[in-house]
Amino acid sequence: MKPLLDNLPDILRSAVLTIELTILSILAGLLIGFIFSLMRISNNKVLNYFSYYYSFAFRGTPLFVQIFIIYFGLAQLEFIRESFLWIVLKKPYWCAIIAFALNTGAYTSEILRSGFEKIDKSLIEAGRSLGLNKLRIFLTITLPIGIKRSLPAYGNEMILMLKGTSLASTVTLLDLTGTAKYIISTHFNPVEVFIFVGSIYLFFTFLIHTFIRL
Repeated sequence: MKPLLDNLPDILRSAVLTIELTILSILAGLLIGFIFSLMRISNNKVLNYFSYYYSFAFRGTPLFVQIFIIYFGLAQLEFIRESFLWIVLKKPYWCAIIAFALNTGAYTSEILRSGFEKIDKSLIEAGRSLGLNKLRIFLTITLPIGIKRSLPAYGNEMILMLKGTSLASTVTLLDLTGTAKYIISTHFNPVEVFIFVGSIYLFFTFLIHTFIRL
């Protein structure tokens, strides 16, 4: 236990970083997912196909690969290094958030799309019979009902994103998992460290689960 107590400040700092990565990725991913879910249910074939293939690509490849492509792969492109994008893409923190946001955005778009499409058509017809236009129908009927039906699945996605942030350690970020690896490499006590860090992840999962229930 002594190595854990000695490194407790580092573990707490890494826990804050994990929270930051999770919250920023979820917020950005929610915005991306919402936009692409609207594209998926639109009648515009170009938008529909673009949204479909974005979702297919990011859900069909490992998050680990996506992080490596964004952090290491884009750095190999000269025009990226010479552009304003390099200010952001040269930093592992932002590369990790971009990868996480794009990944969870793909899953979120499918979750929201499913929620929107499963709404009883009679509710939409009722809105039309009251003289509501498409925007009012979406804001007052489709959106609130669709979000409520999507919450259980989206709660699972939030938990998966929390656990996915552990891959940030692969691009030199000292999140919870990265700090755990460092402590293990210096003190050689993997069981105690991973049990302790796993308990922190479990506590964060409990908070997300409680938030979704509320």
